[in-house]
Amino acid sequence: MIGLPAALLLGAVLAPPDTITTVSHGDELGLPRRVSAILTGESLVNDATALTLFGLAAAAAGAGETLFDNAFGLFAYTVASGLAVGAVFAVIALWLRPRLHNPVLETSLALLLPFTAFLTAEQIHASGIIAVVTAAVAFSLNISLDPQHQYPGAYRTRLQEDAVWPVLDFLLETFVFAYIGLQLRFVIADLGHAAARPGLATTLVSAAVLLVTVILFRLGAVWAYFAWWGWSARAFERRLADDPRFRARVERHRAARDQRRRRRLRQASGEWRGPLGPPTGRESLIVGWTGMRGILTLAAAAAVPHTLRNGEEFPGRDAIQAIALFVTLGTLLIQGTTIPMLVRRLHIDVGGERQQASDLLARGRAIAAMAVAHDGPRTTADFDAQRHAVASAVMTGELDDNTARVLVHEVDLEQAARNPAKSMKCPKNPATEWLDFSGLYLAPA
Repeated sequence: MIGLPAALLLGAVLAPPDTITTVSHGDELGLPRRVSAILTGESLVNDATALTLFGLAAAAAGAGETLFDNAFGLFAYTVASGLAVGAVFAVIALWLRPRLHNPVLETSLALLLPFTAFLTAEQIHASGIIAVVTAAVAFSLNISLDPQHQYPGAYRTRLQEDAVWPVLDFLLETFVFAYIGLQLRFVIADLGHAAARPGLATTLVSAAVLLVTVILFRLGAVWAYFAWWGWSARAFERRLADDPRFRARVERHRAARDQRRRRRLRQASGEWRGPLGPPTGRESLIVGWTGMRGILTLAAAAAVPHTLRNGEEFPGRDAIQAIALFVTLGTLLIQGTTIPMLVRRLHIDVGGERQQASDLLARGRAIAAMAVAHDGPRTTADFDAQRHAVASAVMTGELDDNTARVLVHEVDLEQAARNPAKSMKCPKNPATEWLDFSGLYLAPA
């Protein structure tokens, strides 16, 4: 047996599902909008929570120093400090980015931001992953949609980052899978020794049991939570219809909230664009089946400490790594290969959602076009006005974030096409001119 602290660490390793991979192929699979929204939010919350619990479990097992003996105090500190560190680094990056005046340096800043936030948070025993999520979300939203953080030449950097991040993401994921795969034979060899605990046979049986457990538990938990969600929504609507005083109080709250946010929650068609309702039974089945383990589980398994604070070997480290790999491969083979077939068999009609998204995109393009008041060639000010109009439409509720990002990307592409010379050249920045020897800069336009 590996003991309770190591078992809790194994639970944290196996906890985070790799839902974002499914979302990235949502249009190909025919996923409903509600399912994609749930899985996207889950990928942020679950990853940060699982890795924070991983750090707590490692500390409880006796690996690493902690600031608090109380687990609840340690959890509160790591979460709050991680949020603060991420917010500070996002503010610094947003201030520094328009002052670099070079797409290469600006892209480098975006690449270094998560690593810097993570390492800084870990130095003060905070949650590095929460710092990364906070910094990345705040930085991404502001550079894409906030007019206050737009500056001349920002479109070139955004286009460059759109090409860089997928490549980097692919290389990092490939490296982690390859690293764990190369380590597998050594882990299995160590477990095969007669004196090894818990042993190869016990580890394989445990991996099979845990594989079935993580699949069935997710299905049951998703069904239970979504059933409660649906019951709560129906109870709220019944009370809203039957209780005039409650209805008046809710309407006052909504009016105050809308006024604070300066949002108009109506589309051009006049229908409400409020929060998405509870998922249907078919959608619940898709979300429950989308529980493959992936890159985060393998990376967490590789990060299990070798030794405890007292110098002893970490109990069951080889077993944890082997179980993590077997469970990951099992979920990918069982769930990952059957999701397309499951979606097809459920026959979920997403034609209405896609038509709605198409109409919303067309409306967004009309909003961007109306921001230009002349018929002549478009200038830099015209493109800036289009992006500002799109961002304002998000603030007023006429467009959603996803549609706005598509529109901003289209405007960036059009501006780059109309300014090919500027798009291919990087203006010199006097503050960083000493970098000329590296070949980062081309001749100024």
